[in-house]
Amino acid sequence: MKVLIVDDERAIRNSLREILEMEDYKVETAEDASTALSIVSKEKFDAIFCDIKMPGMDGVELLVKLGEEGIESPVIMISGHADISTAVDCIKKGAYDFIEKPLDINRILITLKNATDKASLVTQTRALKKKVYGQEMIGESEAISHIREMIAKVAPTDAGVLITGANGSGKELVARSLHQLSQRSMAPYIEVNCAAIPSELIESELFGHEKGSFTSAIKQHKGKFEQADGGTLFLDEIGDMSLAAQAKVLRVLQERKISRVGSDKDIEVNVRVVAATNKDLMSEIAAGRFREDLYHRLSVIVIRVPTLDERKSDIPLLVNYFIGALSESGLQKKAFSAGAMDLLVKKTWTGNIRELRNVVERLLILGGDTVTEDDVRNYVNI
Repeated sequence: MKVLIVDDERAIRNSLREILEMEDYKVETAEDASTALSIVSKEKFDAIFCDIKMPGMDGVELLVKLGEEGIESPVIMISGHADISTAVDCIKKGAYDFIEKPLDINRILITLKNATDKASLVTQTRALKKKVYGQEMIGESEAISHIREMIAKVAPTDAGVLITGANGSGKELVARSLHQLSQRSMAPYIEVNCAAIPSELIESELFGHEKGSFTSAIKQHKGKFEQADGGTLFLDEIGDMSLAAQAKVLRVLQERKISRVGSDKDIEVNVRVVAATNKDLMSEIAAGRFREDLYHRLSVIVIRVPTLDERKSDIPLLVNYFIGALSESGLQKKAFSAGAMDLLVKKTWTGNIRELRNVVERLLILGGDTVTEDDVRNYVNI
């Protein structure tokens, strides 16, 4: 564990260093905020102790600067000349905790352990979410960069988002990214494939049902809206939803209430709805198959996911990503020759990212130790 001590008093720096080094912490010190900023720009620390009152930039200003620089190390403020309001102000600005001088050894060690445990938990949670939610958004093309910018702006809000794009282009990944970067990220993320649920069951799936409300309803069932309460509900392929179900979804969006099938009791829900479709909903509206009022509720923000053919420059990055991911699941890791990669870039990808992943898996299984142009011609429909 590595700790930085920022204090203009040498005696405080030295005594705190001795305490922490006796507990096997690696310690660095800085006598002012400017030196501290220079140090943290080059090294990562598990925690930072920072005095409030210092010449030049004070501790609170340093705290704000650390936040602006994206430094996520927990900061423990220390001071001998502060009151409750100062402590509260520090916490509001991002400090983990506040300790008054003279410093108490037990308080220092307990606070430091709690701070580093919390930081470790946050890191583990992020890693777990990445594992659960799948791959990150791979690509450096202009189209993907634009989508990343859109997600960053929209995710912190509760605005309705409609994601459009062809099958296999990655609409689900955009929806998950919106949830991960939102204020709801620690709450449930529930997916519903509207095209995969029979029309007679969609209302029960979305809104739940009471025991005995229909023949096979042998017990009470909470629907997807209730399961997603506090979080995000992703309605995939919403263009395939029946008009009756559309009307009920619209009511939920308007009133934030649902009622289970077989019940007249309203249940309040707090859900952000993100929808996706591969259909032209304006054409569906004109044909009478989709409600225009629901469309406008869902499409405060529209994010169009490009086809793979529209972002061919990303194909080598995606191929290398899939090679790594598939090798982790047991397949032999192989290099692709320049010629093989060139053929993949030139191919027309009707199945988009999904098709590309399948092709990479096929080539890793059937291709030679190095995947060549001949392997691509033999095993891929070029």
